[in-house]
Amino acid sequence: MKNTGMTRPLDTLGRIVVPKEMRTSMSIKAGDPLEFYLDVETGFLSMRKYVGVSCNLCSSVKDLTYFRDSFLCKTCILDLKGNKGVSQIPAPAVKEPYKEKRANRSSSKKLAEQLRRLMHEHPTAKQGEYAEWLGVSQGRISQLKKLL
Repeated sequence: MKNTGMTRPLDTLGRIVVPKEMRTSMSIKAGDPLEFYLDVETGFLSMRKYVGVSCNLCSSVKDLTYFRDSFLCKTCILDLKGNKGVSQIPAPAVKEPYKEKRANRSSSKKLAEQLRRLMHEHPTAKQGEYAEWLGVSQGRISQLKKLL
């Protein structure tokens, strides 16, 4: 059971309005019969659309058997056992998990040493130029400078 978080008051005649969202999801229209179930020990009241006593697959009322909260007729049971009228459901296509392509990155120590060498060779170069030469961002150059 799922808690919907919806509450509705009883009116003076003891009636309750079933929220539209629930009626829509359960395919309940005005005038449809409903079944009510009550668990006296827990005080739990539930309802569902009344489908009557007929086969859930073909709506037949002959030779019914109750199976897993549903009525099935003998003909439908035999058809299911023999896989008659059953179509194969194709297996869903399995997508490869997304893997972000990561560039081969050098270690911080290696980049710091390369930056130190570049700073000695080109002391007047700007931070953007160092970033371009090393193939990293300007922010990474700032981090590397702090390591030095």
